[in-house]
Amino acid sequence: MSIQICGAPCCWGVDDPKNPYLPPWTRVLEEAGKAGYSAIELGPYGYLPIDAELVANELKKNGLAIVAGTIFHDLLDADNQESVLHAVDDICRLITDPKLPVLKTHDGQKFPTPYMTVMDWGHDERDYAAGHPDTAPRLSDEEWARFMGNVRAVCERANKWGVRPVIHPHAGGYIEFADEIAKVVRDIPYEVAGLCLDTGHLYYSHMDPVEYLKKYADKLDYVHFKDVNETVYRQVLGERIRFFDGCGKGAMCPIGTGSLDYPAIKKALADIGYSGYITIEQERDPRNSDTSLRDVKASVDYLKSVGYEI
Repeated sequence: MSIQICGAPCCWGVDDPKNPYLPPWTRVLEEAGKAGYSAIELGPYGYLPIDAELVANELKKNGLAIVAGTIFHDLLDADNQESVLHAVDDICRLITDPKLPVLKTHDGQKFPTPYMTVMDWGHDERDYAAGHPDTAPRLSDEEWARFMGNVRAVCERANKWGVRPVIHPHAGGYIEFADEIAKVVRDIPYEVAGLCLDTGHLYYSHMDPVEYLKKYADKLDYVHFKDVNETVYRQVLGERIRFFDGCGKGAMCPIGTGSLDYPAIKKALADIGYSGYITIEQERDPRNSDTSLRDVKASVDYLKSVGYEI
C-alpha cells in the first residue's frame, strides 16, 4: 500500500465559487504548500482561473500539483447539462495541460491522476434532508434513469480527455445514501467511472466508512478523508438545516478530533490494497478560513502520527 495525502480548497471554506467571503485562491495554494502538501484539488468550477500558465506558475511556486478537478453541479436537470459539459471541458483542458506539474502514479494505483470528482448538488429538498436516509425524498425509477444518463454523459466527456471520472456520494445531493450508491454502481459501469468515497460523508449519512471502503473496494479509485464532530453533528441532525450551514457550525473538524477511527480506516485500506491519493477535507464557513492552515496542519500531523504518509 502506497498512499499520498493531499488537500482541497474546501478546507478554506471554498464550496460555492460565488460566496463573497472566499479567500483568494493564491492564498489557499500558498497555505496548502505550507501545510506540507504536494497536491491539491482544483476546487469548484470558477474558483481557480481556467488559465494554465497562471495556475501552473502558482502551483510550482508552492510545490503543488493538481490531484483532481471537481464537478459540483445540478446533474438532475437536463436543461443544466450543456453548461455542465462545458465546465467538464474547461476543467479537463486545464488539468491536463502539459504546463501543470504531474503527480507520480503509485504502485498499485488503478488510474493516474488527475481525476474528476463528479458530485450532484443543488436541490433544496435533499439539502435540508442531508443525513436523513429515512425521510429524504427519492427519485422515481424514471427520474433516476434520466439522472444516470446525465451523470454518465459527464463521465464520458471526462473520459474523452483521458481524465478518470470518480463519482462522489455527497450529503445533500441525490447520490448520498447506501441505496443510491448501490444503484450508481449498478447503473454506471466501472469502465465509465469509478467511485470516490468520502469517509465523513459516509459517516454523516449513516454508513460505516470501514465497511463501505471494503464493500466497494473493486470500484474505489480515490478517497476523501474528513472527521465529524459528534456533538455538532447530532445537533444539526435535529434541525432543519442545509448541509453546508451545518458545516458552518462546525460539524466537520480536524482529523483525529472527531468520531471517525482512522487507525481502523488505515487497516481497511491496507486490507483492500488501496494505493494512490487521499485528500483531506474539512468543510467550513469561509469566514473562518483564518484557522484553516492550523486545522489542516493538525489533520496532517494526526494522520502522520498513526502511520499515514504525506
